[in-house]
Amino acid sequence: MKFNYRYFCLLVLMLSGTSCKKYLDVVPPNVGTIDYAFRSRNEAENYLFTCYSALQQQLNDLNRSPGNTTSSEIIFPLDLPSNPIDITGYTLITGTQNVGNPGLNFWDGSGNGTALFQAIRKCNTMLENIDKPLDLTAAEKKRWIAETKFLKAYYNYSLFRLYGPIPLIDVNLPVEASTAQVKYKRQSVDEVVNYIIALFDQAIPDLPLTIENPAKELGRITKPAAEAIKAEVLMTAASPLFNGNPDYANFKDKSGKALFPAAYDATKWQKALDACKTAIADCQAAGLHLNTNFIPAGGVTNLPDSLKRVLTFQNALTEKWDTNPELIYALSNDWHGQEYCIPRLTQKANQNEGQNPAYFAVPISTTELFYTNKGVPIDEDKTWDYANRNQLRTGDAANFFYIKQGYQTIKAHFDREPRFYGSIGFDGGIWFGDGVLDAKQARFVPARGITAVAGPKNPQKTNITGYWPKKLANYLTVYDDGFNWVTYSMPVMRMGGLYLLYAEALNEVNGPTSEAISYVDQVRARAGLDGVVSSWANYSRTPSKPESKEGLRAIIHQERRIELCFEGQSGWDLRRWKELQSVLSAPLRGWSIQEDQAINYYRARNVEIPVFNTRDYLWPISSTALVVNDNLVQNPFW
Repeated sequence: MKFNYRYFCLLVLMLSGTSCKKYLDVVPPNVGTIDYAFRSRNEAENYLFTCYSALQQQLNDLNRSPGNTTSSEIIFPLDLPSNPIDITGYTLITGTQNVGNPGLNFWDGSGNGTALFQAIRKCNTMLENIDKPLDLTAAEKKRWIAETKFLKAYYNYSLFRLYGPIPLIDVNLPVEASTAQVKYKRQSVDEVVNYIIALFDQAIPDLPLTIENPAKELGRITKPAAEAIKAEVLMTAASPLFNGNPDYANFKDKSGKALFPAAYDATKWQKALDACKTAIADCQAAGLHLNTNFIPAGGVTNLPDSLKRVLTFQNALTEKWDTNPELIYALSNDWHGQEYCIPRLTQKANQNEGQNPAYFAVPISTTELFYTNKGVPIDEDKTWDYANRNQLRTGDAANFFYIKQGYQTIKAHFDREPRFYGSIGFDGGIWFGDGVLDAKQARFVPARGITAVAGPKNPQKTNITGYWPKKLANYLTVYDDGFNWVTYSMPVMRMGGLYLLYAEALNEVNGPTSEAISYVDQVRARAGLDGVVSSWANYSRTPSKPESKEGLRAIIHQERRIELCFEGQSGWDLRRWKELQSVLSAPLRGWSIQEDQAINYYRARNVEIPVFNTRDYLWPISSTALVVNDNLVQNPFW
């Protein structure tokens, strides 16, 4: 049987909803299920795909990713009469997390989480039975073992960054194992990280540098992808949440064993730096690089350089995986969710009840992350009127391709960097695409009041802040008389993110060197921005900021939040940096969307009140799991 990996996601989704036992139940009478699963190369290959399923299930849906739902980048309305999705993840920043029934519970697999210990058990089963298929070639066997070890490492990493110290289950216990044997203990942070890295190191040499036949194998792991994710693991371990965090200084298991490192260890940053450097070299050897060459689709006309920069940035995310040189690793070929991101821009779109709810609402705080067109933060730019940013201003000819000419909006929407216009849809903003490919005739977003095409219509058809995550919509996707998707793959890692990881590690080890700044500047250059040093020197009220480790750290952190916005990454970064509590310390706000006059519409109102405390940096283990295994200890402050 030959397997076409273009349908890899379909297989994964079919299997992910089925337990390992149920999947293996389809066997002839009197045949052991494991023996049947590994009776031939083809059956073993199918089992390998079940090992991949949790990776796809866990991350392809941003609604199940804590990196997205707890980041405050996107708000989902919590009071809808009926919900099209499970909103558990979006409720967590309002203080709903608990030990009785944890939301996004990846330990047990409840609360819309994925049972990652079960995924690890599948990987162990694969490794324990890989010798059984007699028709499996030696080369295939090496690669499949490497893939499985990568997946096993990744699932442990996913648990680690949520729960910190976790049990390490290297082999499956026999069915006759004693009660004492199955009651695993949590291992220390350093033990967990060392174990994960050891698995990566075992896997990487036997993984291919590239996918030779994307039509058949897109979705399988490569050496550069494993190196890049290994680097991210080490960056996480070196960061403040896990490296000498005083909040967990006294966290011990029941025997008195310390579960967190007692002191900060600078050498962890050096390990992360080395891993990032290796990952970049492997990615470049595989032909990967920043996607800086936007090739317009047929029919695109009158495209100015300003709008081309916007689309170049968007295309780093939304171009098809097999033609996108930036994607190190992504998930399925089809990310589903664009209908939550696109405003209704035609009357026909409004007539299609429920097809395009545009639920994903961006709070004002997220829009203010993006720089001015001078490449510095809006509250630092001495040429930009920060104090009066919410005063009214009318679109003019100079901003024709960004803001509807003659339309009244606010100053905050003018003179922003291209990534702002590529990421955020706003009242009065140009929305290139959606079936109109002549840039001079592009649609715009009229969002004020119920009579506006994109305005609120009823609770089921409302964007509650007045901002849309435009970046998540392919410009060729059309919503008019029906919804026609042009799909793409949601990244796990892309080159822009890896460059910024490397810059961060360089700064933490060596301070603000020219090399560290150069990797930030490469990412900025794609957005048409000048380098960090010149931008701050010429336009910032704090021109010396890039000259200190602390100043450059703040710049790199903001660059990552801008560059990777809406990709399910910022929530993880803010956790490892211990900055999420600060981000969620103020109400999340939007505009007065029911108002049809600009002067009334642009009055900020509270949309959601976050609740985030020190305890929320780590997930709680369910009280049931603690009762079942009395060797476990609960995370601090829960």
